[in-house]
Amino acid sequence: MQEAREGEGPDWEYQPLRLPAELSRRSATTQLAVQAEFAGWELSRVRLYSDGTRRVWLRRRRTSAAQPGLSV
Repeated sequence: MQEAREGEGPDWEYQPLRLPAELSRRSATTQLAVQAEFAGWELSRVRLYSDGTRRVWLRRRRTSAAQPGLSV
């Protein structure tokens, strides 16, 4: 049996996003902060590509109550 790593499994839901290269770091930070504040998402991982785009994975704990979706 394989052990689950922290943050993986049925307790978390993930939302991948791709941020365009034209989006400034400050604007990206602001958008992600809004998602954290109002939709309960937290930053899980960021990958910066050579063309300047960013791949971001957000996560939040699963709950039985419905939570608002992403507005990005």
